[in-house]
Amino acid sequence: MRRLILFRHAKAEPRGPGQDDFDRPLAPRGWEDAGIVGRALAADGFAPDMALVSPARRTTETWIGARDAFAPAKTELAPSLYDAAPEAIREAIDDVADRCDTLIVIGHNPGLHEVAIEVLIEASASAAEIERVAARFPTATAAVYAIDEAGRARLDALYLAKELGGEGEG
Repeated sequence: MRRLILFRHAKAEPRGPGQDDFDRPLAPRGWEDAGIVGRALAADGFAPDMALVSPARRTTETWIGARDAFAPAKTELAPSLYDAAPEAIREAIDDVADRCDTLIVIGHNPGLHEVAIEVLIEASASAAEIERVAARFPTATAAVYAIDEAGRARLDALYLAKELGGEGEG
């Protein structure tokens, strides 16, 4: 794997009475924001050849909303990504890293945000770069990393739907 994209799902509807968190759909704004981020990634040449997606409805719908911007990519639903701790996310990434060039992981906070920060700290990124990612990771945010031969990550881009013309969260 030479590139990693960590993409937090887009804005979801609040949980309805008797509805499980797992089954929450994207809000209309979430559908729009997923498409905006997908198109921005594609326009900058960050098209994944593999997607690792939490099977929760809001994450699968985020991928559906974004994937039209890319050439077809292999998609795997990864139950271990749902409400996952950083360690589980890293393990899921490691399990598929040798099978793709550019991997997009669509998951949930707080775990995804923690991984986004951890990979920069491990790569001895600058304090400014770490703070840029640490400051906020709202819905419909994608962090793009170039991975060198030693496995170190460098932040290539950070996309927030709100900054791209979407509404985003927060």
